[in-house]
Amino acid sequence: MKKLALLGSTGSIGTQTVEVAREKNIPITALAAYSNIKLLEEQIREFNPKLVAVVDEDAGKELKIKVSDTDTKVLIGENAVTEVAESSDADILLNSLMGRCGIRPTVAAIRSGKDIAMANKEPLVAAGDIILDEVKRAGVKLLPVDSEHSAIFQCLDGEHNSPEFIKRLIITASGGPFFGMSRAQLEKVTLADALKHPTWSMGAKITVDSATLMNKGLEIIEAVRLFGVPAHKIDVTVHRQSIVHSMVEFVDSSILAQMGNPNMKHCIAFALTYPERQPSLCTPLDFTKAFSLTFDTPDEDTFTLLPLAKKAVTLGGNAPAVMNSANEEAVALFLKEKIRFTDIFTLVEQAVNTVPHRDVVTLDNLEEDDLLAREAVASLINN
Repeated sequence: MKKLALLGSTGSIGTQTVEVAREKNIPITALAAYSNIKLLEEQIREFNPKLVAVVDEDAGKELKIKVSDTDTKVLIGENAVTEVAESSDADILLNSLMGRCGIRPTVAAIRSGKDIAMANKEPLVAAGDIILDEVKRAGVKLLPVDSEHSAIFQCLDGEHNSPEFIKRLIITASGGPFFGMSRAQLEKVTLADALKHPTWSMGAKITVDSATLMNKGLEIIEAVRLFGVPAHKIDVTVHRQSIVHSMVEFVDSSILAQMGNPNMKHCIAFALTYPERQPSLCTPLDFTKAFSLTFDTPDEDTFTLLPLAKKAVTLGGNAPAVMNSANEEAVALFLKEKIRFTDIFTLVEQAVNTVPHRDVVTLDNLEEDDLLAREAVASLINN
């Protein structure tokens, strides 16, 4: 049985991963979270991990006292997550952190020989070339957890489905809560409107990304990294039912699709038990009952972050990282209701045009560019 290190254990994907680990008796040897020590303490007492990281210092100190009767060692501070990722004795690390903070822990885990189950988009978006080089050097597996990339991975997981036979990847999108709206209509939407996702239950940031379609832009970049397919061979289709999770078209024009009721626990379990498939508690599709599958073209003239992402990954270098950081900053402002929904589009686009482009990136200059992108957004707000 693989031993699991779970980063972001108190978030949406993290708590579902805990449910999968419980269901399949997967031992958790390390946990990491930001500050939700109430839930973290419950997880510690259930799974008895050797190491736990808490980013928030006050929360970490409090947790240390609360679990002093256990054998769990609590590490505190911004570097604690990376230390746990590197030093835990896990076989596989599932990264469900939010944002660029997941980059260095991912690199540390790869260098220590752990397989990676990736639910955190930003490492592959911002530091994809670095991550892939580290994976190749270490000889570890990189397994996608996002439903779309898990679907593509499953469609390609066979000796007759080599990447050389790929004609096109087709990523499905729910379309978010504002599908079919014009830019003028989007001017009037509220934060509460943006957080009403039609099919998935997710954290606030990723729910807003779904509403702007930036989520699909990030997934295009991830797909480029994971499957070695250029952006012009990746299409997005709006599929409101979220039953077809993505598709692969091959050079002979045949198409394979991975389907299932929308439930992230399927993708999590597949990554954690790969290459096996184990029984699941997820509700299967019932083909004895009628249901419809529809597909539409996304409106890239209104949801302009989608074509921006394609442009960024084609340009390469630091462009995807700058776009991602600017988006994180703009979404954070929207979640605080300091800007309008449509300001996200404008701020991200302008920030990408403001920060100087670099062809080659390192972890250090990625952090420099992250700061520049956030400062660009703040400057645009102030002006």
